[in-house]
Amino acid sequence: MFDLDIRSLAAELLNISRERGITVATVESCTGGLVCGALTAISGSSSMVVGGLVTYSNEMKTLLAGVPAALIADHGAVSEQVARAMAEGGRDRLHARLAVSVTGVAGPDGGSEVKPVGLVHFACAAPGVTLHREKRFKAVGRDEIRRLSVLEALDLLREAALTA
Repeated sequence: MFDLDIRSLAAELLNISRERGITVATVESCTGGLVCGALTAISGSSSMVVGGLVTYSNEMKTLLAGVPAALIADHGAVSEQVARAMAEGGRDRLHARLAVSVTGVAGPDGGSEVKPVGLVHFACAAPGVTLHREKRFKAVGRDEIRRLSVLEALDLLREAALTA
């Protein structure tokens, strides 16, 4: 179901998490649960993966992850501020040591000059710190934007797990 790059990175992250006793959670918008799916595709992941939230709509970002509606109104769903709030809310609500979030414009519709198709924000909430990355995937299509976003989210989780 997932390609070798995704499976390898997910397995590496889970090995690090297992060795360090770290639990992880996901809060996903444009990836629609693919990050959590990639993690749970690995046998034995249930001891590290506590769960995932798919918060595709703004309403679900607020209801499930606790993102303030005013934050979404002020900055838009695809923003650093909302990505950080999604990760922090997911970490708190799912009681995980680390939580990664993904929010972006996978296309082919929905982009603008300010927030073009391919713009994706990632955040990872860890004890005392929330990391952020912004990527602009150019002209690769919806499926590839989502695949690259899964890889980026897993890599961000791995980085956080190595320093947590």
